[in-house]
Parts: sequence; C-alpha cells; structure tokens
Amino acid sequence: MPSAPSVHATPTPHPPGRLLETATLGGGCFWCTEEVLSELQGVESVMPGYSGGTVPNPSYEDVCEGDTGHAEVVQVVFDPRVLSFDDLLRIFFSVHDPTTPNRQGNDTGTQYRSIILYHSPEQKASAEKVMREVEKEQLWDDPLVTQLEPFLAFFPAEEYHRNYYKRNPGQGYCRAIIAPKVAKFRKHHFQRLKREITNP
Repeated sequence: MPSAPSVHATPTPHPPGRLLETATLGGGCFWCTEEVLSELQGVESVMPGYSGGTVPNPSYEDVCEGDTGHAEVVQVVFDPRVLSFDDLLRIFFSVHDPTTPNRQGNDTGTQYRSIILYHSPEQKASAEKVMREVEKEQLWDDPLVTQLEPFLAFFPAEEYHRNYYKRNPGQGYCRAIIAPKVAKFRKHHFQRLKREITNP
C-alpha cells in the first residue's frame, strides 16, 4: 500500500477570504472521531491521519505496530466565528475517554492515546484552560491523561479510512461501536449539529 504524503498545514486549502483554523486531535479510533466532529456546525472538513510520531509517511500497518510513535488523529478545519477552539475541545473531551492511557474501550495501543497537538501558543493556552475546567468540573471520575504537544507534522490516512463510517455503516465495528457513539453525540449536542443532520 503506498504511503500518504506528508502535510504540514491543513489537508484542504482554506477558502479565500475566510479566517479558518486547524485543530489536530486524537481520541481513539479516528473513524469515530472523524464522524462525530464532522457533524458540528462550523466544521469545514475533517481528515483522519497520523501525527505525534517520529517516522515520516507511516502506513496504517506501521502505526498499528506501535513502533512509529504516531497517534490516530483527525485534522479539523473549522470556522472559529461559529465554533471556538475552546468549544471544540469541550466537545472533544465529551466524545472520548481522556482518562485511559493508550486505550479507548477495547481499542488498545499507543495509537489510541488521547492527544491535542496545538498549532499556536493560543491553542496551547486554550487547551490548558479547557483541561483545567474539565478536571475542576469532574466530568470524568479519573484524572485526564491527555497529552498536549506542539504540532509538527500530519500524514493523511489511506483513502479507504476517509468517511469510513458513512461508507461502511453495516460493518461490524461501525454498528457495534461507532453507531451508538454517534447517537449519543447527536443527542447531547443537538443544538450544535449542522442543519442537514438536525433536519434530515
């Protein structure tokens, strides 16, 4: 399988005249994270991929071996006038368990770790603030183990990973794991969903 190209900014160009922002987040299987975050108002695109490692252009198989240091992440291009980075992070912390190191449910391995890769000092400060708020509000029983690291590089996942849930709703993992998570997400964040989702 050919390796994906390295991308150091956003996977898709920003529309001219629009001030968009990029977030790179890892919260377990990127199939799940891609699906829920793509449904939010203000999100322009979500690309699954790999970040936080040391090996350039890793394949999915390389990352699954656990030797490259990469996490499964999504790169989110969003409009901060509609969805602030703080609010994106609050939703991110509500849709995965940020207290289990290298694990989300039955998915285990360093590639499934909870991680925020910040693109600017402002994003770093926002992430630190939101993490303190999540801890203070005791949204989770255990302490956060989310890693906060500077963004260095993003490698898009192979094409068959993109929009995986939408293209494979009958697949076993999608039915057992992703579908319930999507349903819970839609219920809890109904007011923030895109119009075509709230009014199918």
